[in-house]
Amino acid sequence: MAPFSENFREFLDRLRSAGEMIDMKQPVDIRHIATLVDQSDKALFFHNVIGYDMPVVSGIIRTRERTIMAMGCTEYGEIEQRLRQGIDHPIPPRYIETPPHKQVIMSGDDVDLFKLPIPMSSIYDGGPMITAGVVMANDPEYGLNSGCYRFMVKEKNLTGIDIVTPNNMRLYAQRAFEAGRVCPISISIGTHPMEIMGANFRAPIGVDEMGITGGIRGVPVDLAQCETIDLPCVAEAEMVLEGEILPVGWTNPEGRFGEFTRLMGGLHWNPVVRIKAVTMRRDPIYYALHMPWENTWLAAPSRYSAIRAALKNAGVQVKDINVTLGGCAFWHAVISIKKQAGEGKNALLAALSVLDLKHVVVVDDDIDVHNAMDVEWAIATRVQGDRDVIIIPGARAKPLDPSLAVMPHGVVPTGAKVGIDATIGEGIPRERFERIAYAYADKAKIADYASGKRDPAPAKDAMNETSIGALADAILKVIEKEPLYYSAVAEHFGDHTFQAVARALGKLHVDEKLWQDPRGRLCVRGSVYAAKVPVRGN
Repeated sequence: MAPFSENFREFLDRLRSAGEMIDMKQPVDIRHIATLVDQSDKALFFHNVIGYDMPVVSGIIRTRERTIMAMGCTEYGEIEQRLRQGIDHPIPPRYIETPPHKQVIMSGDDVDLFKLPIPMSSIYDGGPMITAGVVMANDPEYGLNSGCYRFMVKEKNLTGIDIVTPNNMRLYAQRAFEAGRVCPISISIGTHPMEIMGANFRAPIGVDEMGITGGIRGVPVDLAQCETIDLPCVAEAEMVLEGEILPVGWTNPEGRFGEFTRLMGGLHWNPVVRIKAVTMRRDPIYYALHMPWENTWLAAPSRYSAIRAALKNAGVQVKDINVTLGGCAFWHAVISIKKQAGEGKNALLAALSVLDLKHVVVVDDDIDVHNAMDVEWAIATRVQGDRDVIIIPGARAKPLDPSLAVMPHGVVPTGAKVGIDATIGEGIPRERFERIAYAYADKAKIADYASGKRDPAPAKDAMNETSIGALADAILKVIEKEPLYYSAVAEHFGDHTFQAVARALGKLHVDEKLWQDPRGRLCVRGSVYAAKVPVRGN
């Protein structure tokens, strides 16, 4: 795919030009921002936030269409290709000396997070939340790690960090805590969505996510060195917070907050972060990532990529994947495969090993994984629960799953994974699953008839015994060569009225010359095609 070097501001300009962003020039109370974004089908740029000196933008990747734009693609499926490109062909970042976010530098007592226009979101939030930070940390053994985490503002230079879920960032903080030392982090706010996607990808420990981001872009990500901590940050960011996770452990209340689950998360216990410095552009734009959809649309492609890789390793040929929005683009996947014997179960086991996937349905390649009715139909008509439902207890679970039992603080929860093999079972004839297809659907269109189309009437048949007998003989000669469905016989003899054809077939039945093959096609009684009469009682 073509290299993509667009920065945050250039993306905003492109949204504006495409009519995908509304500039709100009037004064707006910051307490109203989240609900206005939630109600809008466009991204919103608030130029005049009452009481603050900088504008706020939000909702920039809140829809499928804007996410496609952000990734430099023309359709949603291409995003997975970009991510795969980044994973397979990472490009190391490059460092620059004079990044634009260092035009203003505040440190020590000059740090005041309350001056940043950090909105409230839900009526249940524990406080203003920094939601769009690309966070970088370094571990002496494992190296640089990037991720995206939220920070609840507590004091002018103190926040919480939500790392209750097991991940590499939590591991880094845990190792620092056990060693009795701080864990420095940089928080880059106002980066291009590509940096957010790369940082959010759950790479193996020791893998630099900014290298993956470079692979996604096709060009290196520009990084810069922080002022007060020995860490890099995203050079093109609007602002960077330089901080340290204090070695106090998971002891401070954090939250509640509206999560990707579309539910209010509970109160979490987490460490706190001391902010040592804030660096920013002279005219910074504050980006407030709006939950849940700005998280959801970027999260799903990483699931697609991981599922596809797992199924490839299992030797299963995939037709399509749908990581469903109903499953929060995180927990549910529907996968269609070009199945060979036994591969329905193999596909389930492979897919359920991916990340925190909770429920997986595997279907045949005739099922549209994006059509919920089609998938449910496959489950209804192809599944036997004792044969096709797999339950795996005791698997790693995500703490944000509200269906889990309440666990003691610090205990990583486990839960069940469920797989449904909704493919046609081995030994079951596929013709059992031939869908209704109405005769002449390719020719008879309702729009044509609504516009006045008339069908020509065949020449009138003589309904006497001689003419019907002659037609019956003609039909018999045709079905002697190969069996035909009733509709095919009617089509073949379309120069006769349907009633005449029906009467001729009726005569063949009376004469005991007509039968059907195992697929229901008309054939000659006693021929090699004819279905055998079942033994009584079977």
